[in-house]
Amino acid sequence: MSFQTPQYSIADLRKWASTGHIQLPDFQRSYKWDDERIRSLLVTILRGHPMGVIMLLKTGGQHVRFKPKPITGVKNASQEPAYLLLDGQQRLTSLYQALTGNGVVETEDDRKKKLRRRYFVDVEAAIGDASEQSEAIRSVPDTGIVTENFGRTVVLDVSTDELQRELGLMPITSIFDNTWVAWMLAYLQSGGQEEVARRTQLMTAFQSQVAGPMQAYEIPAIELDSSTTKEAVATVFEKVNTGGLPLNVFELLTATFAGDREYFEKHGSDFRLADDWAVTEEVLNHHKVLQDFQRTDFLQAVALLTTLESRKRDMGTNKPKPAAVSAKREEMLRLQLKDYLKWAPRLREALEWAAHFLTREHIHTSQYLPYRSQIVGLIAFKVLIGEGIDNHGVTERISQWYWCGVLGELYGSTTETRLARDVEQVPPWALSSPGQSEHASTPETIARAGFFESRLLSMKTRNSAAYRGVYALLMSQGCIDWRQDIRMEHATYEQLQVDIHHIFPRSWCEKSRIDPVKRESIINKTPLGKKTNILLGGDSPAVYIKRLENAGFPAAEVDRIISTHKIDPHYLRSADFESFFLARREQLIQLIESAMGKPVQRDMAQASPQESPEEFEEQPDDPDSEDPSAWLEELEALSENTTT
Repeated sequence: MSFQTPQYSIADLRKWASTGHIQLPDFQRSYKWDDERIRSLLVTILRGHPMGVIMLLKTGGQHVRFKPKPITGVKNASQEPAYLLLDGQQRLTSLYQALTGNGVVETEDDRKKKLRRRYFVDVEAAIGDASEQSEAIRSVPDTGIVTENFGRTVVLDVSTDELQRELGLMPITSIFDNTWVAWMLAYLQSGGQEEVARRTQLMTAFQSQVAGPMQAYEIPAIELDSSTTKEAVATVFEKVNTGGLPLNVFELLTATFAGDREYFEKHGSDFRLADDWAVTEEVLNHHKVLQDFQRTDFLQAVALLTTLESRKRDMGTNKPKPAAVSAKREEMLRLQLKDYLKWAPRLREALEWAAHFLTREHIHTSQYLPYRSQIVGLIAFKVLIGEGIDNHGVTERISQWYWCGVLGELYGSTTETRLARDVEQVPPWALSSPGQSEHASTPETIARAGFFESRLLSMKTRNSAAYRGVYALLMSQGCIDWRQDIRMEHATYEQLQVDIHHIFPRSWCEKSRIDPVKRESIINKTPLGKKTNILLGGDSPAVYIKRLENAGFPAAEVDRIISTHKIDPHYLRSADFESFFLARREQLIQLIESAMGKPVQRDMAQASPQESPEEFEEQPDDPDSEDPSAWLEELEALSENTTT
């Protein structure tokens, strides 16, 4: 990549914008400068102060062809762009609209109210000192009339040439369309004979201090040559775009794909990535567990499959250095439209499979999804394995990979490298039989995943992926709601309004001086329906178990239902927190070991909690702070039904 640093006059830039010689890449966001910023820009030019560089990319290169679009306000661009404007859109658009034609700019005020404004130069203030020049540019409505008192009082009227000359307010467009001299001559005569001498001096000063310098004003540019790559454009754009939101991969690929000449020649239209993503969104919207899946996640999956295919091809031809499998940003930016068109439909279908896989694992909403990034791996596996992924043995292995990632907490950050290894390693391993292990070694994610017993103490909120994972695993074991005797599964999850709640309620634990670390750990939490949690109240388990029995369940049934939560009901009946805690910790360890397919590391003897008690956040999962009559009303209603 090389570049030059020319300077261009406003006249040249206006002309090039109007003809389409300079255009915007399609990934640029919309024009959005407000009225005061535009006025301040014009004051900067009036004073001759620097306004900063613009950045241009010369077109015609082999590396990238972005879909161009005219600068906002240009109606009939007559030529293909020679340059794309990477930085300076707001400034150049403001100058083009304010200094061309009738000078009306579509803008907004500081409250985002839409406005149509024209800009005038106060000829006397323009040749004054700095404080006068700062107010020399006047912004008025496109009608030329400024009003107050809800439009009833006119405070300024420059709607006609005569009124403009009377007030000494020149349309700023006159300076750049070379009509300023005629305007000044008419202004000179309009003041009467006694004003001729003074206005003649004004005209001379205006020419030398305002009109001439503004016409000669030059804007510095950085001009990137046509050999600049797409990755370099992305990097450069992010470096200079400090005032707005960072440009993302999806927006860059939108412009690249829309500029694909081969697709246009075949179909007669540009490919619109946003329209294709809307089809994907329809799939996502049908599954609450996929609600947070992002456009860039989808592109990551495309990049993984594209680079994996390249690697296999290189290895098949014994290339000395085969391509690497990658989901990094650079690889996504290298995607070609043909790559996207090959993989996107298959990945879209795989999203349906991934949603069903997650709900089968009892992850029902995005709120309790441990890692969004693992969806990328799941849909890539589905495409690579095909229908065989639903064979029992294959599904079991995919499930083991999933839970090793969740409970080993391996997908919290820098996931690109891990996903790349997973896509290479997991499908052949999942498809292999136990006797073929020498041909498909255990994937690194499974081999490296580990769970320490002490982690159960520090998992206290849903911010932890492992916490969400244990919550789902409990439901996968057949948890039954204590109040309604209904199994918690996808069909009943929303009906029951399931969330995770304390087993020994917080208020009881506080009164009983239970260690806050133990009180708030996942060991003392379980999935319960909302109404069930209200019914339990903040009482001792010994008390609320009687309440469940009074609601119509025999004691043996209450014990059976509670046991589905990996809880020994005997310890609840005796309100023996310490015995309950030890027994359930062991139950959760066995649950985790079963999901991960490997033993938990026992370290409780020397471990200390990772989070201090004062860090525990209060969660509204017990009704302690609610109106205590709520659960009493529930109990009375249940008692009446039982009696009946």
